[in-house]
Parts: sequence; structure tokens; C-alpha cells
Amino acid sequence: MSLTVRPAAADDIPAITAIYRPAVLTGTASFEVDPPDAAEMLRRFEAIIAAGYPYFVAELDGRVAGYAYASAYRTRPGYRFTVEDSVYIAPDAQGKGVGRALLERVIGKCRDDGFRLMIAVIGDTANFASITLHRRLGFRFCGTIHSVGYKFGRWLDTVLMQKPLGRGASTAPL
Repeated sequence: MSLTVRPAAADDIPAITAIYRPAVLTGTASFEVDPPDAAEMLRRFEAIIAAGYPYFVAELDGRVAGYAYASAYRTRPGYRFTVEDSVYIAPDAQGKGVGRALLERVIGKCRDDGFRLMIAVIGDTANFASITLHRRLGFRFCGTIHSVGYKFGRWLDTVLMQKPLGRGASTAPL
């Protein structure tokens, strides 16, 4: 098994769209109910890249098997040193280290770029794989927002976790 993580490119959008589709249709990691098409996924990708945030794909044996990126946690200026991560893995590639490799790369890039805090907003308290991945990479539990979303005929919680980057809050921003 060969695993490679690299910066995402516009040519990866069809694969990214295909990975996100089942997450929307059958999962609770995303609270979207209608999967966006490739044009919308390209628009989102371009906005993230244009804002200067990292966006990576993982190739497993030469095939895009997952993607991850960081984006603004909130748009107000006071939050400019805080990012939120997103990680999605193709169903057949889960449990093979793809998520860890992607998230490690996003964390490293955000740290190197001077961000001070990464937030994980995890859809559904039953999303044990994502909660475990984040915990293993040093995120700590902040809290749960109960019944904040509604999907598949039930109310869903959101788990919040955070990880200091670089010097975290120990010093003023660069």
C-alpha cells in the first residue's frame, strides 16, 4: 500500500466530489442533505485556496482516497488566528491511515503558517472515528452542542475539540 499526501488541485475535484457525496447521503459528519455537484465543490475549493488555507488530497496506490483542508473558523477579524479542519475519506479507504496522514499535514501547514488554534467541529457524537483521530493527534474535548442539527429523521449533536498550534495562546500573534 502506497500512501502519498499532496496539495489538492482543481483536477482532483471530481474525486473529491465523489468522496463527499456518500458522506452527505449516508453519514452525519456533514449536516448537508443534498450533495453538491462538482461545480460547487470547485467553487468551495477555489475560495479556500484563495483565502490562503491549505487543502490536501491523499492518494492510496495512485487513487485519490481522501481530502482535508483548513478554513476560517469564523469570519470576524478576531478569529483570524484560528482555523477549522475538515477531513473526508473514501469509504473503502477508511481505517488505513489516510485520515491521520491528511490531518497531520493540515496541522503542520497551519502551524507553519502562524495559526494558533485548530478547531474540530465533528458532526454527531457517534462519529467515533473522527473523535478518536482528533484525540490521537492532540486535540482535546471542549464540549458538545446537543441537538443542533437535524438529519435522517433525528437530532444530531456537534462535538467540539481544539488543538493549540505552535506557541498556541502562550504569546501574542506574529
